[in-house]
Amino acid sequence: MTTAGISRLLRATFDDAGVQGWLHVRALSASGADVALAADEPVALSSVYKLPLLVAFVRMVDAGEIDPTRRVTVPATPRTAGSTGLSIMRDPVTMSWRDLAVQMITVSDNSAADVLLRKVGLERVTMTLRALGLDATTVTRGSAEEIAGLMTETGAHSVAEAFAALADLDHVATPSGYDPLRASASTARDMTTLLTALWTGQAASPEQTEFAKTVLAQRVGPYRLRAGFPHDAIAVADKTGTLGALRHDVGMVEFPDGDAYAVAVFTRAARPDRLLPGVDAVIGQAARLAVDALRG
Repeated sequence: MTTAGISRLLRATFDDAGVQGWLHVRALSASGADVALAADEPVALSSVYKLPLLVAFVRMVDAGEIDPTRRVTVPATPRTAGSTGLSIMRDPVTMSWRDLAVQMITVSDNSAADVLLRKVGLERVTMTLRALGLDATTVTRGSAEEIAGLMTETGAHSVAEAFAALADLDHVATPSGYDPLRASASTARDMTTLLTALWTGQAASPEQTEFAKTVLAQRVGPYRLRAGFPHDAIAVADKTGTLGALRHDVGMVEFPDGDAYAVAVFTRAARPDRLLPGVDAVIGQAARLAVDALRG
C-alpha cells in the first residue's frame, strides 16, 4: 500500500471511531521504515509521561546516583489520587526505588510516580529527553499537579467530583491536561524515538535496559495496543495514558520472526465518557494496520 493509501485508511479508521488520531510506527530494522499520521503534532501525554520518567530513572541508576534497591517509606498521607497501587492503599508502604518504578508502569500508579518524580526531578527528565534527541517532548508536572489543576478548572471539591465533571456530557470541560502547551506533551514520533533508543540499548546499560523492557512488558491490561495483536507469540510492552477524552498507548511490538516495531498512538475522543471501548479498540486496530503495511 502506498504512503498516501495507508494515511487515508488510518484517517478513516480514526474517523469511524469518532476520534482524532496521531500515529507513528517505526521498524527497528536497519531500514527504519515508518508509517506516520500527524506524527509531529504535539499532544498532551497524560500518564505516558511515566515512560520518560522511567528512562530518566534507569539512567540515574546507571550513573550511580540512585541505589535502586534502597527502601523508601511512602506515608499514608498525603498521596496522589488514583485508581491503582499505592494511591488506593491506606497504610504506610515501604518498598525499593525500583519497585516504585514497577508500580508506576505496570498499574500506572500515580502515587508511586510522584514519589519517583520527586527523587529524579523534572530537570533530570528534561536532560534525559534532550540527550536522546527528543526535542519535542516536555514533562512539566506530575500526576498530583495535573489532578489539582483539573479540580480547579472544573470547580470540583474532590477528585471524584472533578473526574465526574470531566465525563459529564452536559459540562464542556477543556482542562489544561488536554493542552500540549500547558501539560506534559510529546509527539508520536518522539515517543517511537524514545522506545527505539531504549530497545536498541542507546538509552541505558544492558542491565537497566532489560529492567525497563521487562517492566513495560508486565503492564496490566490486555487492551488498546495489545488488542491489535491478540497472539501469544507476539510480545507487546507498552505504557498507556488516559485523561477524559484522551486515550493513548505507546509501546514495542515484537514478532517471533525477529521483526520489532516501535508504536505510538494518541487519540482524543469526541465524547468524554469514562468507558469508551471503541476508542480503546481503535488504538490497536490502527497500530495493526500500520505494522501490517510495513510488514508487507
